Amino acid sequence: MIIAETNRLLISKFTEKDAPFFLELVNTPNWIKYIGDRDVKTIDAAKSYLKEGTIKSYSDFGFGFYKLLLKEDKGKAIGTCGLVKRDQLEHVDMGFAMLPAYEGQGYGFEASEEILKLAKNQFHLEKILAITLPSNNKSVKLLEKLGLSFEKRVKPFDDDEELLLFAKEL
Repeated sequence: MIIAETNRLLISKFTEKDAPFFLELVNTPNWIKYIGDRDVKTIDAAKSYLKEGTIKSYSDFGFGFYKLLLKEDKGKAIGTCGLVKRDQLEHVDMGFAMLPAYEGQGYGFEASEEILKLAKNQFHLEKILAITLPSNNKSVKLLEKLGLSFEKRVKPFDDDEELLLFAKEL
């Protein structure tokens, strides 16, 4: 189900049928390096992860992470961008990830801009957060380009890893 469109992308809800793509995405080097190994190693594990996390978020909160599809290439899935409500953070946070072949081409910015519009106009959110590793310079630059500002360093998860917290009033 397409929820939004940009110049080059269709933004669509994930379904369990997207498990092969999701399996590929979560096992890319940058996903593992900057987001973490989610121990999704099979199609069945990817289906389960999507069903219990992403797809459940649509019904629980009305939003979630979305699949990014190229308009030009007959809907080829290239990444994800979306919103998540984490118990560890006060406000909804935004995230994004691309397959390696599509990194650095502006797709993350293009999709994130549209997700921010949806956050404000459709989901009526007043503030958006984003968290990233201090070493993820590309993510930091993208967040700043999107108008998010660094607020503080946080350790929201059990792994005790320090992350940078960015925020933007919508």
